[in-house]
Amino acid sequence: MSSEPATPPDTVRRRPTRRTVLATSAAVGGALTVAGLPQLSAGTAQAGEQAPTTEVAVTVNGTQHTLTVDNRTSLLDLLREHLQLTGTKKGCDAGACGACTVLVDGRRVNGCLTLAVRVDGREVTTIEGVADGERLHPLQQAFIDQDAFQCGYCTPGQIMSGLGCLREGRATSADDIREAMSGNICRCGCYPKIVRAVEQAARHS
Repeated sequence: MSSEPATPPDTVRRRPTRRTVLATSAAVGGALTVAGLPQLSAGTAQAGEQAPTTEVAVTVNGTQHTLTVDNRTSLLDLLREHLQLTGTKKGCDAGACGACTVLVDGRRVNGCLTLAVRVDGREVTTIEGVADGERLHPLQQAFIDQDAFQCGYCTPGQIMSGLGCLREGRATSADDIREAMSGNICRCGCYPKIVRAVEQAARHS
């Protein structure tokens, strides 16, 4: 038999513990954060620069306006913040509720999703431009007759969307109206009365 000592067993390789993984992740993350600081500082400096602007000539409710706006300005903010036409409401600000619906060249658009620079040379109609002086539009009167609102916050957008339906010829039946206005949300749940209001206006238009 050989007199050489037995070879010691190999060291058992152990899986890293949760504590080790967390500590390693924190160390790596911290190093990446520190390494990225100069780039973040440069980005902050760039953010402080003046944003590009554009001169926009737009006709709103029959009145022409010429304004210089930040290229990122939405039509909704142009109306509310620059022209003080606050009848158009800001709801979700993401195109999901329809509270900001206005007409551009007679077609329905969401003001929050439309850049102000896109309406240069075009005609915009808001809720403030629907009535003829003290005389309400038939659809506005229909909303009153049918009691088609409660809190009223969505009502301007509902009326503008309803006007779009009438002009587009999409108010021929209750089903068509519901489909065409499905992008306008009423938190109070006045949908049946809104449909009846549009139907009433369609009969008188």
